[in-house]
Amino acid sequence: MNGSRKESERAVLFDMDGVLLEGRGTDPAVHARALEDLLEARGMDVAEEHRATLSEYEYSDAFVEACAAVGVDPEEFYTAREEHSAARTVDHAAGRDLFDDVGALDGLPDRVAVGVVSNNYHRTVEFVVERFGLTAFDAARGRELGPVGFSRRKPEPYYLVDTLDALGATDGIYVGDRETDVVAAHRAGLDSAFLRRDHNADVELGVEPTIEVDGLDEVVDVIGE
Repeated sequence: MNGSRKESERAVLFDMDGVLLEGRGTDPAVHARALEDLLEARGMDVAEEHRATLSEYEYSDAFVEACAAVGVDPEEFYTAREEHSAARTVDHAAGRDLFDDVGALDGLPDRVAVGVVSNNYHRTVEFVVERFGLTAFDAARGRELGPVGFSRRKPEPYYLVDTLDALGATDGIYVGDRETDVVAAHRAGLDSAFLRRDHNADVELGVEPTIEVDGLDEVVDVIGE
């Protein structure tokens, strides 16, 4: 990441999956394999009827009930499974590519702080920034492991606000490819840019973004103005 904080009160924040990194996110099979990793590490044998629920991404009432049925603490078990999910997600991200227009971000004005904020695991976000040498970014933030991290994911504004504070910024714009990104941006007091790509070209939004763009180069143009 960029080693010097830009002298600005305004930030440009980007989602990662579907915006910078190709693909919509983590394959659900990753969490299923992570459950198997955890069960093997603990020498546990869980009935087939509970495996699908225990491998779900969501920390839900159903997950809590399944944990009670197999005799484990739900918060601890969910966090432990996510440890394995995060490790596998990093491996998964290693096989993905950046979108071709990410290079346009090098043209962002020096007066603007730049960050990436994702619902993906923090470990995965840091890996992607380092692997691809995304030096334009002054901050990278993914979600914490466990139920608390799950509850803070977008559309909640927690990680956006946290990143703004880290950058010393008071306002800005968040670029995302989902309705939840737009909602989170507005809850954080930010403008929103809804990025249209092939995977969401025909999506109808239930909330109005500040702007819509068809590529990251358009974002750079808007900021430059």
